[in-house]
Formats: sequence, C-alpha cells, structure tokens
Amino acid sequence: MGEVFYNLAFDFGASSGRMVLCKLEDGKLELEELHRFPNNEVRIGGHIYWDLFRLYHEMKQGLKKAAAKKVPIQSLAVDTWGVDYGLFDKDGNLIGNPVNYRDPRTDGVMEEIGKIIPLEELYNRTGIEFMYFNSIFQLYAEKGMRPVILDNAKRLLFMPELFGYFLTGIMYTEYTFASTSQLLDARKREWDFDLIEKLGLKKELFGDIVMPGTVIGDLLPEVEEETGLSGVKLIAVGSHDTASAVAGAPLESQDAAFLSCGTWSLLGIVLDEPILNETSYKYNYTNEGSIDGKIQFMKNINGLWIMQNLRKNWCEFEEEVSFPDIIKAARAAKRQDFIIDPKDPRFTAPLNMMKEIVAYCEEKGQGRPKGLGEMAMAIYNGLTEEYRKSIEGMEEITGKTIPCINMVGGGIQDELLCELTAKATKKRVVAGPTEGSVLGNSIVQFVATGAVKSIAEGREIIKNSFELKFYEP
Repeated sequence: MGEVFYNLAFDFGASSGRMVLCKLEDGKLELEELHRFPNNEVRIGGHIYWDLFRLYHEMKQGLKKAAAKKVPIQSLAVDTWGVDYGLFDKDGNLIGNPVNYRDPRTDGVMEEIGKIIPLEELYNRTGIEFMYFNSIFQLYAEKGMRPVILDNAKRLLFMPELFGYFLTGIMYTEYTFASTSQLLDARKREWDFDLIEKLGLKKELFGDIVMPGTVIGDLLPEVEEETGLSGVKLIAVGSHDTASAVAGAPLESQDAAFLSCGTWSLLGIVLDEPILNETSYKYNYTNEGSIDGKIQFMKNINGLWIMQNLRKNWCEFEEEVSFPDIIKAARAAKRQDFIIDPKDPRFTAPLNMMKEIVAYCEEKGQGRPKGLGEMAMAIYNGLTEEYRKSIEGMEEITGKTIPCINMVGGGIQDELLCELTAKATKKRVVAGPTEGSVLGNSIVQFVATGAVKSIAEGREIIKNSFELKFYEP
C-alpha cells in the first residue's frame, strides 16, 4: 500500500454546488461527495442576485462534514461558473450582493462600449467572445445600477476568490477566471489597464493575478474553530469551472476537442497561444485561460439550462418527471425534427421554458411541438447543431482535423445527448468522467502539493480511475 493523499474540491455550478472529498491512493482517484446544496437565484427589485451568504454557510457545512471524516486533508480549492464578482470597500467589507449574470442590467451595454472602443479592437486585445453578461459589461452597467457601490469599491473579487477570501482573509485573483472578464490582455495574460481606464473603471479594483496551482494560505482561525478543520491550505486551481473541467478531461490526443456539458455547454480545444484574427472574431470564438498558462479556444453554448427549465416547468404545470423520463419521451417522440436556436435570448431566463419552445417553433414555421418528447427533441437538435457548427468553425480557423470529442460533466449521463452529438458532428465521442470540474480541481491541488508530478500524469490517473463510454458517429 502506497501513501494516501486527500483534498477537498468545492465545485459551484449555476444551479447547484457540492463539496467532494478526493482520495489518491496507488495511482487511483476516488471521489466521495460529502455535501450538495442548491444554488438558487434570488429575484428582487427587478434584478437577479446570488444568495451569497447562504452559499458560504453551505461551504462551512461541508467543511464540518470533512472534519468529521478524520482523515489528513492537505488542501482545498474552489471553482465556480464564470464572469460574476463581488465588490469590497477599503475595509475589506463586501458592499452589495453579487448580481447574477442572467440579470437584464447589461441590456444595450455592449453597444455603449462599442462607441468607446470598437468591438473588433476589443476582441483583438482580449480574445473573448461577445456575450452580454461578460464582466466588462456588468461592471459598466454598475455605473447605472449601483453607482454608489462602484464609487466606494476598492477591490473586485470574482466568485471563487470571494469564497477564498471568506475562508482565509487573503485577496487574490486567479488567471483562468480573470480571463472570462474580457478585461485581460489575451497575449500577455495580464490586466489590460489601458482598456480599463478607457472604460472609466478604477485600476485599483483589479489585483495581482496568480496562476493555477498557487498556494494561497491557511484557513482563518475562526473558520477552523467553527468547522473543526485545521491544517488545510487553500489553493488557487483553474477556478473557472471550465478550466477545471478541461484539466479533468482525459483528452484522447493533442487535437481532441473537449465538451463540458452542464448548465452551459463549453466546446473547444487547448492551444498554446490565443487565436486573434478576423475569422475568429467573425465567428465569435473565445480564448479563455487554461491550466499551465494555455488557452481554451472555444464556444460557450447555452446548454442543459434549457432542459433543466423544461423539466422544472413541466413538473410545475403538468406532472412530476425525471431526466430519464424526458429522454424516454424524446426517443418516443412522433416528430424528431423540431429545433430551437439555444442562442436566442428568449431562452436565457424565461418564466416558462415550455411556452418559449412552442412559440419559437411555431414562429419559425416548424409547427407546434406536442408533448414533452417533441419539446425535448427541439432542445437536443438545437444543442447538437451548435456543436456541429462550432467544431466545423474550429477546424476551419485552426487548420486542424479534430479526431474526437471528449465529453465530461453531468450531461454525459444523458446517453441520447451523447449519441446525437456523435451523429451531428460526425466525430467519435468519448464520454467520461461525469465529475470533470471536481477532478480537474483536485488534480491541480495534487500537483501543487507534490502528490502528482504534472497535469498530464493527472489525466492518466483519471483515465485509469473512471469508466469511459464510446459513441461512434
């Protein structure tokens, strides 16, 4: 028996969070989910917020459960969805609750910023695709929504670092997450302060950037006392959950694509340098930070959020159904050809997803989807069509032939989605593991603490520890 290593991975998605105990022994990784909790948005005063202090409370509940395991845990790390942040005053106090990226406050802001700096120039500097909720647009929107908070803010912390600050009292900014802000120089991997000043934002908000694998520090005494967990280091990992998912994807080859399937679908390839040209701008591809200082050249696609909301509304207005029920209904659907465009703004945060799917199909002359199965097929076809177009665009821009797609994340439990992805893209699909973000988070921690030599070795450990499924086109 070899030495046994333990760490804790906090992984926050846009609909739920969990804490997982990760155990490495004899080249095999084992995961034990110790705590899971919902991440519910809160609507108030016409805006959408995150229930931040509830989430932090849940984190501490997880730490108490970890302490109760009585095993030698070396480290912990946090990854979350991208772009969102909290603002702090000169005394280190949070001022104002973090706003949810689906909030409508950024409506029209992209056009306003385009008058200050041409959007093509903005893309050439930052390499980030234009999505209405990027941090750059949210911060600019603060001027209209919460000017007093913005005026008094002395520091910005993105969501993972915000939780890290609560745990350790140390402020830091991690590279992969910072890259989602559209305020980073894509080539230099540093803040673009010229851009920040042009937008009338304060330079002091943006702290020094650390790379994944940086040891941040110890838990605060008060946190140790409350949770019973001590001697644990906080580590900055790929704190954007996509970066962690890519670190945890056992890529088949250097040119293999990754597809992280969850609330969002993130589809791309890992490159050494960003691609910043006319074609990548026209097709709106993004160059986000990845592990080891690399670049994730990819597309953000509105993902299983649409399916999650279809289920939620069906349960509310029709009858209780599970995701396996939806898959069964989709396979049995009389018409299999309905299709929506997941990018359509109507699918961003509707009150009733069923109505929006039906209305979209009718407006596009497809007829009226009948029942749960036909609505679900409209979503499946919309997603996999986006996957197909994204893969073809990547091949055109990079000149590479992508041999296969490594799918990770909760979405791979949906075998129909995996089958339809292989069929639509005409690529071999390797599905697994489900816990992509948790595994990537954990592996970076194990590299930082010396239990694993490199990310490449970590990916081999993942490949040997979990079952993969294969789907042929």
